[in-house]
Amino acid sequence: MFGRRRKKNEEVETAASDDFETEEESAEESTEATAEDTDAEEPKERVKLPPAPRPDGPWDIDEVKDASTGRVNLGGIYVPGVEGMELRVEVAGDSIVAATVVLQDSAIQLQAFAAPKREGIWDEVREEIAAGITQQGGVIDETEGSLGWELRAQVPVQLPDGTGGVQVVRFVGVDGKRWFLRGVISGQGAVRPETGTLLEQIFRDTVVVRGDAPMAPRDPIVLQLPDDAQMVPDGVQQETVEEGSRFAGGIDKLQRGPEITEVR
Repeated sequence: MFGRRRKKNEEVETAASDDFETEEESAEESTEATAEDTDAEEPKERVKLPPAPRPDGPWDIDEVKDASTGRVNLGGIYVPGVEGMELRVEVAGDSIVAATVVLQDSAIQLQAFAAPKREGIWDEVREEIAAGITQQGGVIDETEGSLGWELRAQVPVQLPDGTGGVQVVRFVGVDGKRWFLRGVISGQGAVRPETGTLLEQIFRDTVVVRGDAPMAPRDPIVLQLPDDAQMVPDGVQQETVEEGSRFAGGIDKLQRGPEITEVR
């Protein structure tokens, strides 16, 4: 911006005052221009970060000496065994894609997915889960817990008697070596997170077997039953996991999956 030209016969005081006003006007216009430029900027894309270090787990199969020690071998993951637990598996079509550890009045569902080699997906997955639950009328709170960033959700569900209710769950996740492990904590471990310490330790001590076969990012890592496992169907039909709810873990279905009784 240019200041107005002063006449030669103007007094010095007037000239000084004019200069001061001109500088203020210039500063105001500069601020307005900066604000307009800021408003015009397009939102920046999310920066995809590499998987964070996992000093406390979950573990990759290459990071442990003997994954089978103290764990149940489900092929794609090794699940830690603890005294009195029930181990349930979730079926999608003909494939087993998730395992749920039940301990008294709490549970954690474990599911592993393929992921890119050089970038994690948990940030994006949290956004997807939160958006899906919000669309259902649920409530989401994103907070940092002992396992890192997690979602605490109140999800509207249909109860077995046909009435509506709310299920409280916690979504936790960790990015690993070309894999991503997601956990869904329910029951008292979600309602009162301070009581979920053992479930969190199970999540940390889980071992993931990604394998070397080509897999598209976000594809579930298929599980298998142990050779000596005994299935207890409990009269439940197999269910197909919908594409849109893949990371949500089917929490809108209060159904019990086939069980493997595992007492340690």
